[in-house]
Amino acid sequence: MHELGIVFYIIRDVKEAAQANGVGHVDAVVMDIGEVSTIIPDYLQDCWRWAADKEDMLRGCELKINTINAVTRCGDCGAEYGTVEHGKTCPVCQSANTWLIRGNEVEIKEIQVNDNN
Repeated sequence: MHELGIVFYIIRDVKEAAQANGVGHVDAVVMDIGEVSTIIPDYLQDCWRWAADKEDMLRGCELKINTINAVTRCGDCGAEYGTVEHGKTCPVCQSANTWLIRGNEVEIKEIQVNDNN
C-alpha cells in the first residue's frame, strides 16, 4: 500500500504551504487523482484520516478527491479516447502508436482554510 507514503508527502507539502501563509488550521485538501495513477482513492482516504488526525494543523481536515479520466491519443490518426475502455490500442485505426495524455495525475489542487484560521 503506497498510499500511506503518498499521504506523508501530501501532509508535508500542505503543512509547508500553510505555514508559509500563516495558516493555523487547514479545513480541506483537494486532490486531482488520475484514474490510472495506481492510487486507490479509498485507501488514500483511510491513510489520510489516520495520518492527518495526528497533526494539530490537519486534525479533522477533509481530503476531497477529483478523479481525472484517463485519455490516450493516437499518433497515427490523432484520435483521443478513453484509456480504461480501450487500453493502448486505438479504437479508431487499431494503431498501438499511442500515448497517455492525462489520467496519471497525483496533484494537490487546492488547500481550503477558514478565514478565521
